[in-house]
Amino acid sequence: MLSPRALAAGVSLITVAEHTSSVAGSRAPQGSGCPSGRRLQRLVGVSGCGPNRVNDLLLLRPEPDEESSSGTKESSRHIVFFHGDIQNFKEEMSLQPEASQFLSWSLEQVALVLAQRFPNRNIWVVKASRMYLNKFSCYQNFVESNMFGAPEHSGYSADGGGFHQLRSLLTNAMERAKLPPAGGAGGLPPGFSLTLVGFSKGCVVLNQLVYELPGARADPNMAAFVQRISDMFWLDGGHPGGSRTWVTDREALRELAASGVSVHAHVTPYEVRDPIRAWVGREYGVFIQTLEELGACPSRKLHFQDEPPSIQNHFRVILEF
Repeated sequence: MLSPRALAAGVSLITVAEHTSSVAGSRAPQGSGCPSGRRLQRLVGVSGCGPNRVNDLLLLRPEPDEESSSGTKESSRHIVFFHGDIQNFKEEMSLQPEASQFLSWSLEQVALVLAQRFPNRNIWVVKASRMYLNKFSCYQNFVESNMFGAPEHSGYSADGGGFHQLRSLLTNAMERAKLPPAGGAGGLPPGFSLTLVGFSKGCVVLNQLVYELPGARADPNMAAFVQRISDMFWLDGGHPGGSRTWVTDREALRELAASGVSVHAHVTPYEVRDPIRAWVGREYGVFIQTLEELGACPSRKLHFQDEPPSIQNHFRVILEF
């Protein structure tokens, strides 16, 4: 979660961009185009599980030689990324004085970084359906939220919710992009797998899916889709609500531990050591400890722990996880 204090400070990310170029090399290309062979496609107004539940998406396909090496015409492995506050399409960010300082972390740039982190995958970046004041990402289509994007989590519903939105959104986006769809009458394509990545505010979507897991796994119409989720990555989760930044409900986490999904948690002092929001660190600890007690083996890392908390390092976790 990008806090109002950080936005008001007008922190420049020029030094972060320089660090990105020197440390990550091609992982954070600074140009506007894609590397040779990559196909970055914007899909506008993709329908989800209801006529008014639409999201824009970016799709970055694997390079042709990566596809051929997997033995299939199109990769069936997909990475789905949910972004944080202030992040948007590059041209939209450039029009906002505050957002323009964060252009190194535009949705297009993040897609390129993820393509280096996850080769031979289709990279999907899901844009929040609403950006309040052009800053605060709101994932209302996945979880009930207030204007600032703080969620009100709930359990599974056969009529809507996070899993239905995710499956419908991907199915419709894949059909539009002429990829094997993620559901519908044809079922799931062979080898289909999903890795879900939430950064900052985007972690509210992952949290909602965890709360829905018991019902989703029990629903014969949804269980097969849920079983194809191999990994979930929480990257420095945060939102402007006063609690439930991390899932601490033991029964929900019991279901996550039993699901076989590999859980990864990467955090920075910006979120988990903020004395003003001390509950974030406490909840993170409960999240990890409870999963371990339930027999899961979550991977975790506190990045930049020897450096002062900063918005720069908050974003840099996208490079380092």
